[in-house]
Amino acid sequence: MKMTKSNFDEFLAKGLEQKNNPEQMPEPQKSLWPGVEKAINSAPHSSIDSESRATRSGAWRNLSAIAASTLIGMCAVYFSMKPPEQNPVVQMSAYFEQQKQTLLVQYGSQPALTNDWQVQLQELEQAEQAIKTALENDPENAALLQMLAQVYQQQLDLINRVHQPRWQQI
Repeated sequence: MKMTKSNFDEFLAKGLEQKNNPEQMPEPQKSLWPGVEKAINSAPHSSIDSESRATRSGAWRNLSAIAASTLIGMCAVYFSMKPPEQNPVVQMSAYFEQQKQTLLVQYGSQPALTNDWQVQLQELEQAEQAIKTALENDPENAALLQMLAQVYQQQLDLINRVHQPRWQQI
């Protein structure tokens, strides 16, 4: 049965009227009382407490599982978004390679003052590869890292000197 506003208003008015006049309240059926008494007397209160404790512990178990799953998911997202650590050789190589390519593009249309500058650049690149090979065995060797940085700087200086000599600058 669907309760409409008018039905609800009548129900509410009838309930308030019965509350104010206790003699009008219907008497519960007598057959219910023995069952209620039996249920109260036979069921120990501890079983009610243990049942509610079991329900609460189950709820906490579910809540803990949800919290743990959320935490694991958040950690997975955090570590997947974190950029991987690069070793210093890779970082330095990428930086100097970018600088070298920028200079080569910048001076691409200008004629070089010497013809053998590319041979010198290849020799420096071979030295770079030899140092990188040595760094594979000892990636934290400060002396090798310094040598690699010097070779890179020599490559950049060579490109600059060949295309932009100092005596042309004022």
